[in-house]
Amino acid sequence: MGPNEMDRPVSDPDLPQAAAGVGVTAWLAAVSAAGGAATLIATDRVTGPAVAALVVAAGWAVAAYTAHRADRRPLAWWSAVLAAGHAAVAVVPLLIPVLLAAGLCLGLALPDGSLHARWRRLAALAGVVGAAIWAFLLSGAGDQPGTGTTVVVAAACGAFALAAAGQRSRSGEAGGRRIVQWVAAGAVLAGAVATVLLTLMAVLEIPADPIAWVVGAGVLLPAGLALGVAPGSAPAGPAALVESLVVAGLAVFVVAVYLVVVVGLGRMPVDSEREVLVSSMAATLVVAVLAIPVRARLAAAASAAVGRGTGGSTEFASFGARMSRAVPMDELLLQLAESLRMTIAPAGAQVWIGDDGVLERTVAVPDRGPARLELGEHERIVVGRARSGGSRWMSVWLPDMLADHVARHGVDAPVRAVPVAHLGELLGLLLVQRGAGADAFTDEDERALVELARQLGLALHNVALDSALQASLAELRRRNAELQASRTRIVKAADESRRAIERNLHDGAQQHLVALAVKIGLARAVLTADPEQLPALLDQLRGEAQAAIGAVRELAHGIYPPLLRERGLGEALRTAAVRSPLRCAVWVDLPGRFPRDVETCVYFCCLEAIQNAGKHAGSDAEILVRVTTSDGRLRFAVSDDGAGFDPGHGGSGHGFVNMRDRLGAVGGELEIVSAPGAGATISGTIPVPATATPPA
Repeated sequence: MGPNEMDRPVSDPDLPQAAAGVGVTAWLAAVSAAGGAATLIATDRVTGPAVAALVVAAGWAVAAYTAHRADRRPLAWWSAVLAAGHAAVAVVPLLIPVLLAAGLCLGLALPDGSLHARWRRLAALAGVVGAAIWAFLLSGAGDQPGTGTTVVVAAACGAFALAAAGQRSRSGEAGGRRIVQWVAAGAVLAGAVATVLLTLMAVLEIPADPIAWVVGAGVLLPAGLALGVAPGSAPAGPAALVESLVVAGLAVFVVAVYLVVVVGLGRMPVDSEREVLVSSMAATLVVAVLAIPVRARLAAAASAAVGRGTGGSTEFASFGARMSRAVPMDELLLQLAESLRMTIAPAGAQVWIGDDGVLERTVAVPDRGPARLELGEHERIVVGRARSGGSRWMSVWLPDMLADHVARHGVDAPVRAVPVAHLGELLGLLLVQRGAGADAFTDEDERALVELARQLGLALHNVALDSALQASLAELRRRNAELQASRTRIVKAADESRRAIERNLHDGAQQHLVALAVKIGLARAVLTADPEQLPALLDQLRGEAQAAIGAVRELAHGIYPPLLRERGLGEALRTAAVRSPLRCAVWVDLPGRFPRDVETCVYFCCLEAIQNAGKHAGSDAEILVRVTTSDGRLRFAVSDDGAGFDPGHGGSGHGFVNMRDRLGAVGGELEIVSAPGAGATISGTIPVPATATPPA
């Protein structure tokens, strides 16, 4: 899966699509924010918190518009609801509980805007009901929500919503994870701002109206959502979350240190001390927040000035650690290519993945689209055992890849191809490129790339093992289900066979024997009354006895043919072919006898196939039965040149199920090859001992 596919938006048909389809969500959000502002101005109730709420409403309006443009329509709908809610709260603060419930619902619906899971719907319903009760109690008392209570409830709802969104995004698409990461980054920064402001208010009594600033910090949430759904900024979600955690942690740490200083003084600072404390706190915050990025920029500038890399080996080491975590491989490869480009390959980095000498360009930064590379057996072995290669090496073993690099960057542009292998098996390639006239790759760069390729090879090998294990488990489950069904069918077939034998004995041989007994009694009476009629009656008795013998023989032949037991498969199948309604030829080439269960299985499978051909192949069709051995397997095939059939529709009949069950009981497999008008071939294979019993 490429990066474009990972970011493909997901639409949810369960939410209002009519409004979202024409962009009404964004208009609703904008009109709500503007209406709230107009109402405040008209009623002369412009306060700091109200203005901050309108600013946040405008932010949600922008998020609704951005989500609509990115085809994240359910998120656009939720953003519009929150924009309207903030605008309403600016005018009627009593609606704050309802706004908090709407925010909780959005968090539960992240990252795609849906509430599919039952527990999410129940949690959202509980939030709405609780908000309604809270608002009803406040309206009855004629009061407004307290600041402390509101902050605590908002923090609890936000933490629960982000935890629910994070749990859902782990198993979803990469684009959904990035939305959650951006929203979480905004929430972390907003929480840090609120913590710092409330602490400053408690200690230094500044700012004068902290609630307005705390409410205004909420604009970071719609900003995070807008950046998460925008295609250009979405990939930076992991970095944004990391940076926000660092900045928030440093800010809270600095404030905590100064709070300890104030507690150590044993009194509140006076005017002059307050000014010094505020100035030093602000300076410390700025230094703490900017120290790391400024140092990174200075290090990069210094490295560029002296013509060295930016220390990519350190980033590669951390990347190797991330490979052992539960991160999707497609996202890991994208992060790898981006890290390579930012460190030692400014002209581009590509990751090729494949096996059996066929490699495909999986990730390229900048994006190059899909490509395919096929290596011969000799090239695959040489490339898989190589450490890394430059232009000369690539001109011999990877000429097409080198030609593409030269066409884009020039002959003198440095390039390095590093094979990704595990135990000598080529699993991919890392291609790193620099522009024309750039410095060549150093030994340090090569060591870092080789180590990275080794780690990537191990990760790809583990992914392949995991996929093979999952496939094996799925196959075992399928075979177990088939085995249980086969055992059930075998038990039922045995019961049916016993009932059929009982029925045949009752309707066939038993009737002949009853008639024979009656006529024997009649013969005794005739012997006394009319001796001249006795010879004719004895002839009838002899015929009845022969009919009874024939019925018993036919029944015994259906249970287990005597010829199969005494003479083997060849004679038994030739005798069965004589009874076929179609012309049937039998060709058996076996070195001797095989175990009884194997011969029985082959005989009855061939007999079933002959009977099916006699019923469906057509009156002019001919049948050929072949039984041979090779490679330790006994093989049989029953072919006809008749009408044929579609195996997808006619290959699941009762006869074929019986054949599969018989073959499965001895470890064999059945194959059906047919097409309408092209005849049919029913074949099977059974593993047999290397040596057969010589014929008797």
